[in-house]
Amino acid sequence: MSVQVVAAKMAEVELKDIPTKELAPVSPVTPKAEDKGMNKNETNPVGATSSEAPAAESARVDPSPSPTPCPNPVKMPQASAMKRPDPQQNGEAFVNRDGTVAEAPRMKKQIQFADQKQEFNKRPTKIGRRSLSRSISQSSTDSYSSAASYTDSSDDETSPRDKQQKNSKGNGDFCIKNIKQADFGRREIEIAEQEMPALMALRKRAQGEKPLAGAKVVGCTHITAQTAVLMETLAALGAQCRWAACNIYSTQNEVAAALAEGGFSVFAWKGESEDDFWWCIDRCVNLEGWQPNMILDDGGDLTHWIYKKYPNMFKKIKGIVEESVTGVHRLYQLSKAGKLCVPAMNVNDSVTKQKFDNLYCCRESILDGLKRTTDVMFGGKQVVVCGYGEVGKGCCAALKAMGSIVYVTEIDPICALQACMDGFRLVKLNEVIRQVDIVITCTGNKNVVVREYLDRMKNGCIVCNMGHSNTEIDVASLRTPELTWERVRSQVDHVIWPDGKRIVLLAEGRLLNLSCSTVPTFVLSITATTQALALIELYNAPEGRYKQDVYLLPKKMDEYVASLHLPTFDAHLTELTDEQAKYLGLNKNGPFKPNYYRY
Repeated sequence: MSVQVVAAKMAEVELKDIPTKELAPVSPVTPKAEDKGMNKNETNPVGATSSEAPAAESARVDPSPSPTPCPNPVKMPQASAMKRPDPQQNGEAFVNRDGTVAEAPRMKKQIQFADQKQEFNKRPTKIGRRSLSRSISQSSTDSYSSAASYTDSSDDETSPRDKQQKNSKGNGDFCIKNIKQADFGRREIEIAEQEMPALMALRKRAQGEKPLAGAKVVGCTHITAQTAVLMETLAALGAQCRWAACNIYSTQNEVAAALAEGGFSVFAWKGESEDDFWWCIDRCVNLEGWQPNMILDDGGDLTHWIYKKYPNMFKKIKGIVEESVTGVHRLYQLSKAGKLCVPAMNVNDSVTKQKFDNLYCCRESILDGLKRTTDVMFGGKQVVVCGYGEVGKGCCAALKAMGSIVYVTEIDPICALQACMDGFRLVKLNEVIRQVDIVITCTGNKNVVVREYLDRMKNGCIVCNMGHSNTEIDVASLRTPELTWERVRSQVDHVIWPDGKRIVLLAEGRLLNLSCSTVPTFVLSITATTQALALIELYNAPEGRYKQDVYLLPKKMDEYVASLHLPTFDAHLTELTDEQAKYLGLNKNGPFKPNYYRY
């Protein structure tokens, strides 16, 4: 009989479960015929309910019987019985002299849980102001730890607003997740300091002069290790700081704890609700006996809150520093309407922010965020990137390099032409929405991806946002009774349609890289140094230099920020000769480009 026939007959053998109590030590020979008649049914583990039976079944290691001996076995080499491990059953198989295969008896294994009644499909329930449904299918702003926040404790379910915490010095003017994480946060900050050479150099050069002495800075940015280095630099330069988070998901809880332990008034934790978000901003601003005179904003929410609730504060505020597209757009709207009552510095459009933070940072962090949340393979995937500004350029370049097929949508003909020249196909979103595997928004606009497009997406499509604001994807339209939300993991939700189609929504439409992963520290050093210099410039500017309008950072400061980072690469700048400088009409020390120059 051929080997193929033997294999076919072996495959026909019906697999049976062998009850533990009937197993007895036997020699490694073929199983007895009566063993085939064992009962297949097994009772559920003790304490398991009927709904838990499938999970319990999968937890058991179910031994399969040995194959039935063949009447005409294939000739095998004459040798003593050979033993080989069976990786599938963690047992041992024996090849006998007659060519038959037998298994040594094994005791049936069963995974024992500490509590058999534990239900793993239930999420922790927040109490107090954060009371949420225990159903895994309900979406919420709940989130447990940053991708980098491995020290976050989700065991403590009490809202930080309901806690009374104090640091080691007895100060309680902060509201964070857990002050006990301060040591871990300090280590994160120390790592960040090594990758932020310009801020550390600025701290060393200017701390003797204290250019921010008397400055009271209220800030609303992402609270990460990199922001902590900026805050501590501002403090070293003489400023007092109070801080809130500009994103409910981006706070690194251990870093917030380290800042609170260091004496900073920080009001933020990862997974805030919308109500918590505005409460934290209000706590930063509204303190008896403390009046801010400088604003450092990311997104314009802090500026908006002060305009709305405390407009009289602007009488003492010297200026606003804003670093996001969204926030800058709001400032220009206020200026155009004649409602901007203090000078504002547009950091977002400075060269060092646009070309480094927006372009190079997003080129790396888009892949990081998608990998950490979905483990997606990029090669061959069809991706549409909405917007081809600096953020969009970075995203497209990274995805193209990984082998993705990238489409671009754009309203600006100049950016559109750049996309075409870079090898990307320019489309309207409705032309490709049915076929793409990933949709990424980075426009700074609202309702870029609306419910109509979400309904037409293919099953399993990943939807995410790389812009600052959460308005680009119409997430509110997905919170309807006919759609089911299912939490997969932190920052990852399935939104399921009645026909079974589902999309994968990341960070509920908020900023992907800072909500779901991290961003390169070195790039943030460039942005943070630019912010610090902008604060110094506005705070120390003589009266009348800046009017109630929006300004770009002086070109000389952009060049200074860049020069502070060059030593990291052991880079050596070429210097102009006097003759060359005269020929070009430049100062040998810069600035080297006019304000209208496009890098």
